[in-house]
Amino acid sequence: MSKSKMLVAVSSPWASEKLAGPIADLAKRLSAEVLVSHVTTLHDEDEHESDATQRGEHTLKLIVDELREAGIETEGVMLFSDDTAKAILNTAKARECTMIVLGLTGKGVLKRLIAGDVPANIIRQADMPVLLCPANWNGLI
Repeated sequence: MSKSKMLVAVSSPWASEKLAGPIADLAKRLSAEVLVSHVTTLHDEDEHESDATQRGEHTLKLIVDELREAGIETEGVMLFSDDTAKAILNTAKARECTMIVLGLTGKGVLKRLIAGDVPANIIRQADMPVLLCPANWNGLI
């Protein structure tokens, strides 16, 4: 049997910091690898694509470093797309993930996710379990 692999989609440094502990705990219990993804899209306030890329790299580094320190086999991947849900789903399928975890955290982030209805699109189209972690949630999974 192949090893479990979770795709964890994070959208902000705040999401990365909030999810690192619970994801590390879950990954240990499932003996799972973790693929952390961040979908980079340009915000109105960004002057250059490099602003969005830099923000994404910081978001990934926070959670990847913490998961690796916890002994979890972790890889970070930056995705560039205008269709966040499709990018997450395609990556999960291509990388043979067994679960998708979405951190719905951060003030502007949740508003953006709802505006594009990313979680609903992922749930509707996914052929694997999807775990949603709401902004006001604390604790272990």
